[in-house]
Amino acid sequence: MVKALSRRAFAAICAIALVFGIAPLSACTVSEAPSQSGEQPQSEGKLAIIHTNDTHGYDMAAEPTDSSPGVIGMAAVAQLKKDYEAQGYNVLLLDDGDAIQDNVLVNLSQGRAAIDFMNSAGYDAMSIGNHEFDWGADNLEKLIGRADFPVLAANVTVDATGEPFARSNAVFEFDDGTRVGVFGLATPETQTKSSPKNVAGLTFAAGEDMYRCAQEQVDELREQGCAIVVCLGHLGSVGGIAPNRSLDVLANTEGIDVFIDGHDHEVVNEMVNGSLLVSTGCHTENIGVVLCEDGSFVEEMVAYGAYEGKDQATDDLVRATHDEVKNQLSEVIGVTNVDLDGERDPGVRTQETNLGDFAADAMLWQANQASGQTIDGAIVNGGSIRASIGVGEVSMETLMTVFPYNNSLNVVTLKGSELLEIIEAATFCLPEASGGFPQVAGITYAVDTLAPYETGDQYPNSTYYAPANPGSRVTILDVGGRGFSLDDEYSIAASSFITSGGDTYYAVAEAYQKTGFTTGYSDTDALVNYLQTALGGVVDESYEKPRERIFIAVE
Repeated sequence: MVKALSRRAFAAICAIALVFGIAPLSACTVSEAPSQSGEQPQSEGKLAIIHTNDTHGYDMAAEPTDSSPGVIGMAAVAQLKKDYEAQGYNVLLLDDGDAIQDNVLVNLSQGRAAIDFMNSAGYDAMSIGNHEFDWGADNLEKLIGRADFPVLAANVTVDATGEPFARSNAVFEFDDGTRVGVFGLATPETQTKSSPKNVAGLTFAAGEDMYRCAQEQVDELREQGCAIVVCLGHLGSVGGIAPNRSLDVLANTEGIDVFIDGHDHEVVNEMVNGSLLVSTGCHTENIGVVLCEDGSFVEEMVAYGAYEGKDQATDDLVRATHDEVKNQLSEVIGVTNVDLDGERDPGVRTQETNLGDFAADAMLWQANQASGQTIDGAIVNGGSIRASIGVGEVSMETLMTVFPYNNSLNVVTLKGSELLEIIEAATFCLPEASGGFPQVAGITYAVDTLAPYETGDQYPNSTYYAPANPGSRVTILDVGGRGFSLDDEYSIAASSFITSGGDTYYAVAEAYQKTGFTTGYSDTDALVNYLQTALGGVVDESYEKPRERIFIAVE
């Protein structure tokens, strides 16, 4: 039996990253998990930490596709925990965040279904990911109350009170007396990776503030007699997110035994500053299992196809929810004669794709229809496109899977100089992927990735920086079919995520306060109406390839 004890009040203050060292461990071991039948070896005193991250509502088992190696599903996670317990292991089941939003399976309930699945599976704790805020902080607080397990984030405070937004840590004590301490860290990128309005009034400790917070958590958990300390840090280890990566935290702290990471959807298994850093990728394509014996930690990752166990009660719950969602979203909107590319990298976060063109065309068309004006262009951030669309029927379920956010469609007037800053900032890390990458309609631009991105001032309430010299990497060739001038004004359609300053788009938010208006339509409305009305229900061969709106020089 395991019981949760204690919580720690938030403590954090400091700033800036230092250097780190990395020593690689052997590659992830893909192994079959314990069988439910046959002889069960005894392993008294051993600990198994089963972990998931970035499940994004992909909780129902699914066969491999062109874009996915297969989804293992929540019923398998639940049974895997039972199997290890049956073999005599002390077991913790942990999630690293981004569990409640993305797939329509959980979206229609604004994440309640995801928490219900996790309750059924027997999760012991989870950390808060940036997408936990996508339905708003108030909704997240309700879900925290619904969870049968602690939801952790030591580095998030409420500005008005100075109190922690959620629990900082939890201590788990097993029957043999072993104590394991777990604390959570939420990525400071949440300030812009969720819509800024959803996190207004919250502070996310970053850089050295976050390092100090983490160290204080470790020290407190050790003082409470924890032999093992685990960080559930939804931070990521790749891309242009220093100094707020898992690597940065581990380089600037001591005493974390296992760091379970997420956010960047990478598979990770390496030693950093004496700590085991692990991450499973996303969508339960893998289930992580960290085994601990005599102070040694080894990751034995379970990949799709390596385990066939299934907890029947959890499976029944997931399937019943799936059937309800299917019934609600079964309406066929149209068909596509071509595959539409919504992959991440290479894809909508690194280059122009035909699905990016389709989405931006829909936004521009709808904005024109709604306003009665001639809108010059449209911008869709690549991170808002969550999947590809294959040849065949396009249902409401398909559209809401690919475009789950249902943001309002707005229009903002920008000077050419502002538009240049915006596109330069949104492509700052190319050729590396970024959710801010601008898919466009009515706009043609080029990016020279060989030119360095020189940072100017940091945007307020953001982890991103304005470009010091807009135009040093980006050249805008045309807007609205009338060329481009720094001094001209251009009307641009974009989602409320962009016009509120999400991702790198702070400059849009400033302009929107002065010149913006809403169309009265959502981005989902735009996609449906464009497909049915403008395209007559058919995405034809004219969308077979990208339409040469974005040019990227990489060598």
